[in-house]
Amino acid sequence: MQTIDTYNFKGKRALVRVDFNVPMNESAEITDDTRIRAAIPTLKKVLHGGGSLVIMSHLGRPKGPSEKLSLKHLVPDLAKKLGTPVQFAPDCMGVEAVERSKNLQPGEVLLLENLRFYEEEEGKPRNLPESPTDEQKKAAKAAVKEKQKAFVKQLASYGDCYINDAFGTAHRAHASTALIAACFPNDKLFGYVMNGEIMAVDKVLENPERPFTAILGGSKVSTKITIIKQLLQRVNNLIIGGGMSFTFVKAQGGHIGKSICEDDQQVLALDILKEAQELGVTIYLPKKVRIAEAASADASTQVCPIDNIPDGWEGLDTASAVEDWKDVILQSKTILWNGPVGMFEVTPFAAGTQAVAQLIADATTQGAYSLVGGGDSVAAVNQMGFADKVSYVSTGGGALLEYIEGIELPGIKAIRE
Repeated sequence: MQTIDTYNFKGKRALVRVDFNVPMNESAEITDDTRIRAAIPTLKKVLHGGGSLVIMSHLGRPKGPSEKLSLKHLVPDLAKKLGTPVQFAPDCMGVEAVERSKNLQPGEVLLLENLRFYEEEEGKPRNLPESPTDEQKKAAKAAVKEKQKAFVKQLASYGDCYINDAFGTAHRAHASTALIAACFPNDKLFGYVMNGEIMAVDKVLENPERPFTAILGGSKVSTKITIIKQLLQRVNNLIIGGGMSFTFVKAQGGHIGKSICEDDQQVLALDILKEAQELGVTIYLPKKVRIAEAASADASTQVCPIDNIPDGWEGLDTASAVEDWKDVILQSKTILWNGPVGMFEVTPFAAGTQAVAQLIADATTQGAYSLVGGGDSVAAVNQMGFADKVSYVSTGGGALLEYIEGIELPGIKAIRE
């Protein structure tokens, strides 16, 4: 299989699917450029190899053309990072996209407008009647799938080779991430982001140095069931923090006040604790939490045992992260972190997540391999200044989780086939 390091880009137009789905403020300014920075090495590799670039991405979840979700807002930042002007095609299917891509010279860069302005990208019909019948749904889906073939064919015409570097969308069988690869049977490859993500996750899941500790946060057990079950087969220690910890505490008879809890998952929580015991995996829950009557920055707070939270109060941060988890994290040789252990976006409740990030950074300094993944965890390490203090920060949210679950991702399969 061709790789980005062995492929000859000289005189070639590289059609590159990146993940530029970045957060922006109301003034259309990028607030976190992690995903753009991650793609730059791949893009520069093509340019330095004598090729030109046709870059495609999605942004947000538009239901059609949207000024707010136009990729034109990214042009100045991308041009600055690449150190070269970036042309823009205001319609990924328009005449301008066709002409500009056809006339690209080596070293030149063209960014296409948001792919999801077209329903063909995701292959989901949008203009269904209110309360459609099954027959109408079926017909609309078939119509979109038919149009999708022309959509893919035109996108493919913009390049001589195809690079998928969008790990964040690798779990979607969309036109630009999976279907288009078939148009380039001998000229399709992974970019550095995709290669890096696959290697990082495989290193953690397939050949971890031990002890291996996974830290799972976030609010719901239900969204992490498959991941927990997969990890129980692999890890030595499982630290559970964040909102999902209250479901485990309540299942064991603890009093959690008005803290977030999935009552219908309590039996499952007990089953997980039992399975962990049978497999010799140690599960760590927080012992103390910072509580408040409301999740606001000016709320009065206090610290109390996680299993004895007063009525009317809710746990919003792991207050004892350092004392509870310090030793196990620092003694680990492989660490996977997915999900914050508190409402870190609100200052009074950020200390637990900050402490976890610091402990992982310290363990990494001592030689551990640490992988941080999942949108909120990545946002936390970036916001708190730890991104360069861990081994690898994943750009994939859902894609990373599905990969950990053992699901074959369409975007990866399409290149490997």
